[in-house]
Amino acid sequence: MLRPQPLDSSFLKALSGQPTSPPPIWLMRQAGRYLPEYREVRSKVASFLDLCRNSELAAEVTLQPLRRFDLDAAIVFSDILIVPYALGQKVEFVESEGPRLDPIKDGKGLTRLDAESVQPRLAPVYETLERVCANLLRNVPVIGFCGAPWTVATYMVEGHGSKDQAEARLFAYRDPSGFQRLIDILVEASAGYLLGQVSAGAGALQIFDSWSGSLPEDEFARWCIEPTRRIVEQLNGSAPDIPIIGFPRGSGPLAVRYAKETGVDAIGCDTSLPLAWIKSELQPLLPVQGNLDPLLLVAGGPELDARVQSTLSALGKGPFIFNLGHGIQPDTPIAHVERLIKLVKTRAD
Repeated sequence: MLRPQPLDSSFLKALSGQPTSPPPIWLMRQAGRYLPEYREVRSKVASFLDLCRNSELAAEVTLQPLRRFDLDAAIVFSDILIVPYALGQKVEFVESEGPRLDPIKDGKGLTRLDAESVQPRLAPVYETLERVCANLLRNVPVIGFCGAPWTVATYMVEGHGSKDQAEARLFAYRDPSGFQRLIDILVEASAGYLLGQVSAGAGALQIFDSWSGSLPEDEFARWCIEPTRRIVEQLNGSAPDIPIIGFPRGSGPLAVRYAKETGVDAIGCDTSLPLAWIKSELQPLLPVQGNLDPLLLVAGGPELDARVQSTLSALGKGPFIFNLGHGIQPDTPIAHVERLIKLVKTRAD
């Protein structure tokens, strides 16, 4: 059963295209290592993936930043690589190194994936969402999410994160039909996963395409825009009232094509995009979200204050959600997060 969504949510109003003053704010990776209460919970389990699969602890971690800060949305605690795990690929998170997967180097490797295992393995995430919704104030929506097929595929092919996603790009160039099969598998798994999160109570969704910036225009259209469009189409057919935020990190001017062609309801903007360009090229098309430098939040001080004010001045008159240009850094001082939220919330009309 779908969770009734709050009518007075500034976050959902912004996603519907309404300017709000002050604008809503939430932060990517707002539940994480910068919070001592998160570190305490993390110490109770052997691995990061174990935390994602423990619905009781994952719900607790999801709620922690909402207890500390006046945020306008929660985001379910999980990871984009939960989908490869659900497909049967070996996934582990190595301390101080990051994710490690058993790589799929060619089309033959796709036979190791099991689409039938996806929904049972994702059940803990749905239970996390149900727990969060049962304990969250009704005026705060919960965001469900997934990684975009291209970004998730890069990890599945490379076996880890990389600076240029070279192995995945070579796979796509050398065997486009084989790579298309991988993308097709991820489109179906991701759409089903997002719909499951909606059924568990998510009031909005975000699709993270963190490595979209590594592709040239034609490949961007094929591997980023088209798979996302297919996911959005499925979601709109089954959950038409749930807004979807797309986050094509590093896409630069191709973000305009992404905004026009994917069907997303809002677009997340990374730190590299100029505020004036966002205002002139993207905000007339759809609501925008972003794009404070996470390192500026670490640094704090007058530079943080000035950038917050310039962002609000540039984008605050239109439909806008204040956020970072990428995830919050583990060494971010809590006082700086408090300062940021105060600056946004006390913004004068």
